[in-house]
Amino acid sequence: MEIEFAPSQRSTVGLEWEIACVDHTSGELTAAAPDILAAVGKGEDGVFPHITGELLTNTVEIVSGAHNRIGDAVTDLDAMVDRVRAVADPLGIDLMCAGTHPFSQWFQQTVTPDNARYETLIDRTQWWGRQMMIWGVHMHIGIEDKRKVLPIINGMLSYFPHFQALSASSPFWVGENTGYASNRALMFQQLPTAGLPPQLGDWDEYERLVADMTHVGVIDNFSELRWDLRPSPKWGTIEIRFCDGLASSAEVAALAALAQCLVEELSTRLDNGLDIPGMQPYFVRENKWRAARYGMDAIIIQDAAGNEELVTNDLVTILNRLEPIAARLGCLDELRGVHAILAKGASYQRQIAVADNNGGSLKAVVASLVSELRDGVA
Repeated sequence: MEIEFAPSQRSTVGLEWEIACVDHTSGELTAAAPDILAAVGKGEDGVFPHITGELLTNTVEIVSGAHNRIGDAVTDLDAMVDRVRAVADPLGIDLMCAGTHPFSQWFQQTVTPDNARYETLIDRTQWWGRQMMIWGVHMHIGIEDKRKVLPIINGMLSYFPHFQALSASSPFWVGENTGYASNRALMFQQLPTAGLPPQLGDWDEYERLVADMTHVGVIDNFSELRWDLRPSPKWGTIEIRFCDGLASSAEVAALAALAQCLVEELSTRLDNGLDIPGMQPYFVRENKWRAARYGMDAIIIQDAAGNEELVTNDLVTILNRLEPIAARLGCLDELRGVHAILAKGASYQRQIAVADNNGGSLKAVVASLVSELRDGVA
């Protein structure tokens, strides 16, 4: 099976930000997306930036255009959020973003109707599919040569725990503190085509995998492989899907800058005839679990030799190394935003602190998430 990889400009960025709709009075999720989309207009395929629906009717997805600079992509997101808010505010609907909602019940949420892709997903996955009351941020980074795609994906898996820890924002699930920084990461991987990707050697191997999965009826199209990191042949990108939902556009910008710089660094290694370091799949899997469980306190595996380091310390080293690349790409300010997350805490830490400071109130947590999306993280 031949899969065409669309031409794409190197290291360009496109962003997808899933936003939850909540009732202003109760803080509960509300099925407002169809009304919002009817008012603002649902985006057309291939026309960006735009606003569209998602699996559940409580969600709108904000999608940027493709840009060379992170700041321009985030400007798209901010403009689209403003359009949604102009409709949502008069309806008494607030907007928030986190990996999960702190207390709403999954079985009370409705699936977006008249969408064959979602209907097939729910029919196949049943109870697990119905529980996907989760939100994330997806980052597309342009790759100019499909021969680079799989080596870069394999190299980027070493940075999974860094993105997971920084973005972790789902400590609560249906009213309970799970003890995990990211409950979303472990929820989503229950779907049969989600989770960590296999480490493939070249594009031909990817094509054979898709052909095999299609032949036995697991998927109908490569887009149904919902891996945490995957090729996106239609757009000529790799799609980084590590992140929990991020509370503010500044945090989206920071993580997107980190992604853009790392991909550019790995691409340059290939240009220079160098191998990209990778790790054993079982180390990658362990790192994912550690970051989901412990977040910013995770001791992560750094390399194939099994060296370990506190994820926050490793991030500081990485950020210093990437600054020259960020300056060249025009995202130095955004990359330095990662330091702000390290200083203020990831969303899961802020949510737990709000609950602790308000007698365990998860409604107060929702209010803080609404405030962070509207006004930024204080």
